[in-house]
Amino acid sequence: MTKLLKKAFEEASKLPDIEQNILARWLMEELLAEKKWQKIFAESEDALEQMADEALKEHEAGLTEPFDIDREVL
Repeated sequence: MTKLLKKAFEEASKLPDIEQNILARWLMEELLAEKKWQKIFAESEDALEQMADEALKEHEAGLTEPFDIDREVL
């Protein structure tokens, strides 16, 4: 455990029990959400690579246009 995380837990331990539980629940939800995102990105890596390859081929074939930030999109 890092010094900063240890210090954060030490400070959190001074909170009332209900606030400690709220903080713990929030932290656990954040960690779970991070694991879910990592899994989603890992599973989509092949699809993202394929889409990138297709985009490069379209660009090389002259089928793309420069992005115009001022152009109104409907």
